[in-house]
Amino acid sequence: MKTNAYRLNLDDTVPFKNNAAFCVGTGRINLALRHEYHRQLEKVQKDIGFSYIRGHGLFCDDMAVYHTYTENGVEKEEYNFRYIDMAFDDYLSLGIKPFIELGFMPGKMASGEQTIFYWKGNVTPPADYGKWARLVTAAIDHWISRYGRDEVITWPFEVWNEPNLAGFWKGADMNEYFILYDVTSRAVKSRDERIRIGGPAICGVDDERWMRCFLEYCLKNKVPLDFITRHAYGTEMPDWDGRYVYQKLRPHEGFMSEPLQSRAIIDSFPEFKGMEMHITEFNTSYSPGNPIHDTNLNAAYIARLLSELGDTCASYSYWTFGDVFEESGVSFTPFSGCFGLIANGMIPKPTYWTYVFYKDLYPAAIAKNEQFIVTKSGAGDLRGIAWNPVEEGHDEKQLSLSVNVKDGEYFLLIKTVDEICCNPLKAWLNMGSPANPSKRQLRILREYSRPQITTKRIEVKDGLAAFDINLTSNALCYFELQRIVPETDRGFRKERIQGT
Repeated sequence: MKTNAYRLNLDDTVPFKNNAAFCVGTGRINLALRHEYHRQLEKVQKDIGFSYIRGHGLFCDDMAVYHTYTENGVEKEEYNFRYIDMAFDDYLSLGIKPFIELGFMPGKMASGEQTIFYWKGNVTPPADYGKWARLVTAAIDHWISRYGRDEVITWPFEVWNEPNLAGFWKGADMNEYFILYDVTSRAVKSRDERIRIGGPAICGVDDERWMRCFLEYCLKNKVPLDFITRHAYGTEMPDWDGRYVYQKLRPHEGFMSEPLQSRAIIDSFPEFKGMEMHITEFNTSYSPGNPIHDTNLNAAYIARLLSELGDTCASYSYWTFGDVFEESGVSFTPFSGCFGLIANGMIPKPTYWTYVFYKDLYPAAIAKNEQFIVTKSGAGDLRGIAWNPVEEGHDEKQLSLSVNVKDGEYFLLIKTVDEICCNPLKAWLNMGSPANPSKRQLRILREYSRPQITTKRIEVKDGLAAFDINLTSNALCYFELQRIVPETDRGFRKERIQGT
């Protein structure tokens, strides 16, 4: 086992903006009407507490929003927001606000029939931009009436999803998207100038040109723009096998190159320099059928990204919080390679704990590198996370950390998520990979999805606390060092207790 030693200093500071819990993704909004979806989001909110949630399909036909009828020979429009209300009411009751993605196109408003996904979201421009603008303004007026203006102006609005991909926007027509953005952003601002609007929600295909041209268009035409959005994924070309896809991970630097490139482009425009950039989708693989999402490797890889993304991005939304998700259809098994932090059956995946651990960090960091991040409280207590992603083979590491602290007694807590002690995918495979686990099997899988917890008491006499973090392949570890003042009840002698 390779040992890496690090001397930490409580007086040091390093850049760290922990925006991990700002936003999380979901499948299409219609899924919010399902009980299992609610249960998964409720657990996520209890343990992590995301501020915003973003998903597709707000205006799709399965939300039953847009309708037309003929009266006295004249076509008229009407809107039904009942399903959106049900979804948003539930979100807000769980302490999470919508990050509005305006799309896709209602069938009766669309200029074509091209769709995407199992649930057939229409991805063509509107046949009449006036009708689209009226839908947008009607929706905002309804939300202001239902939830209050002060609430709605806190919701970010984004126009469409990945228009630079032909599957998401007919022909990946850049100029047509700019028209859509122009019309939509002005419609949004017509309801309240304080509502924040952004785009272009692009992914990694021709993204450099799209970003530059989008900013040039907004600047030239004085189009409203409050923040920039893009997506980022961490895998290379896919290799399909049945319903599943297998991909190599991009090197860490390869993933980070995309947000860094976009940041540089934005800042090259004096008018937009420093403007917020939100990654409104990110994960390792962009496929809902890649088993990597269910693995400890995924958790460790994502952990390092979360330590750095805040340096350039206002937020970075993990895609997605749960496995009630149907882009490619309904999954056949609880571990199907879907995006979620929670597998169906209420089974937390290893990456779930990545987010739980980041929630518990202090705001100020004293050390950060490719293996760990360490934060401190005002009282000098430490909380940190370490990771060891290993895509191939085995590579165990030991981190030997020492830090200058006051003399006294300290409590060391370590929570470990690795292939040995917190690997529900492995447990599921060992039990024969049942497509429909029994209640007892589900209980076992949930039990096996918990981190291993170890504790230690450290006595510091020379102003230096030292401890080790052992990282097996694809391990993720949370640790904290807290100064304590021991309390002992009268007559309680630990040296007289067997087994301590």
